[in-house]
Amino acid sequence: MESETIISKQFYAGSNTADVQISPSIFKINNNSTKKHIERPKSAFGFMVLAGTFLLLLAGAFLVFQFQPDFDQLHLERLNSTGGIIFLAVTIALFVFKGGMFMYNLFLYFKYKPIESVSDELLPTCTVIVPAYNEGKLVYETLMSLADSDFPAHKLELLAIDDGSKDDTWYWIQQAKIKLGDRVSIFQQPQNKGKRHALYRGFNLGKGEIFVTVDSDSIVKKDTLRNLVSPFIVDEKCGAVAGNVQVLNNEKAILPKMLNVSFVMSFEFMRSAESSLGSVLCTPGALAAYKRNAVFACLPEWIDQTFMGKPSDIGEDRAMTNMILKQGHHVLFQRNAYVLTNVPEDYKGLYKMFIRWGRSNVRENIMMAKYVWKDFRKESKVGARLLFTEQSLRIIMTYPFFIFMLYFVAVHPLLFISSALLGILIVSSFSVLFYAKRYSFSEAFWAYSYSVFYTFGLFWIAPYSIITAHKRGWLTRG
Repeated sequence: MESETIISKQFYAGSNTADVQISPSIFKINNNSTKKHIERPKSAFGFMVLAGTFLLLLAGAFLVFQFQPDFDQLHLERLNSTGGIIFLAVTIALFVFKGGMFMYNLFLYFKYKPIESVSDELLPTCTVIVPAYNEGKLVYETLMSLADSDFPAHKLELLAIDDGSKDDTWYWIQQAKIKLGDRVSIFQQPQNKGKRHALYRGFNLGKGEIFVTVDSDSIVKKDTLRNLVSPFIVDEKCGAVAGNVQVLNNEKAILPKMLNVSFVMSFEFMRSAESSLGSVLCTPGALAAYKRNAVFACLPEWIDQTFMGKPSDIGEDRAMTNMILKQGHHVLFQRNAYVLTNVPEDYKGLYKMFIRWGRSNVRENIMMAKYVWKDFRKESKVGARLLFTEQSLRIIMTYPFFIFMLYFVAVHPLLFISSALLGILIVSSFSVLFYAKRYSFSEAFWAYSYSVFYTFGLFWIAPYSIITAHKRGWLTRG
């Protein structure tokens, strides 16, 4: 299997930004994928985290073995009560459904193939919109990487829109303008109105057949744009395309290292499977492409979208995807269209990002429920409905399992902790093997650490996001 390893060490080399050129070496390509290359953790602290994770998981497995009589007794008590039998039946049914969906997704993943780039002559005209808010010089780097793309210059339009930033973002956008000249057009919102409104301005200004949205803290590979938009030429029913998002700052802190493995699973596994069904549920803000007529068919609804009577100022990417799926278009994923994006490096920034995503997920699942059971496309709708059902069940069962977890912790704390750790060891092994096969053997083990961290440190995100889905606010801004 061909693998491509992306790192970002050179990005933080501390060079003079005014003269910097984005080096293609940011994207390291490993052409000898059959050779086993075992990397060591980059720091003593990283090694300690990984070692501590392994010890914790092995201790959990050992405790499950030691407490086997207690587990057997608990199981018998459940079978001797009506509530216990109902709980067991529901658990088994959900396990069978989730297991079946996993096998189905695995089949779809192996079925998936990214679309190769079409020729320069066939490439469509493309408008790239970069909305920016308080990103500083990162927006300059973003625009430089886009300008360095292997894409016909006469077919590429770059728009940079400062959304009323309070730092030096506008200065760096102006520096990009000085450097790139007529290759980029720059605009400044009179006040901060949110990413959705900045994109809206870009959609109305852009002249391309295809709109591409790129976050202002993201770096694209040289061939990313041409790979991203090629599906629109190959598949005339394609309305949107999701890019392959990986972590830019994964060498700066522990959390980005964990998130990088998580992102690879989320994009290269799940979105590959969804793409085989033509039903990718979310085209990410970091890198996405949309057909012009599909955008304008839903643009008024999108900009005026509300939830519980309040304007929606989050989840603009998921909302756009939903509205394009509703039109009957295919939404695809391009594994060969890479983008590196910044992620939070501390706990507070991370949970705020997850809360925003969680709230958006609740809102858009409600929206999807309004059309997914109708005749929204001519082709088979079974796959899209299965994906919707899986996401909806995850939301619906959040509180029952959250309450059960709290009860289990209160009554049988050691049994809960040991069984949870053993479950992480088993379930997360797939993520480890997947990442090791695609990229790096040693980095793959961060999947274990991430699962432990999420299970014990972020378990409250889902129930909190559901109950606060009506709240507005980007959370991670200013």
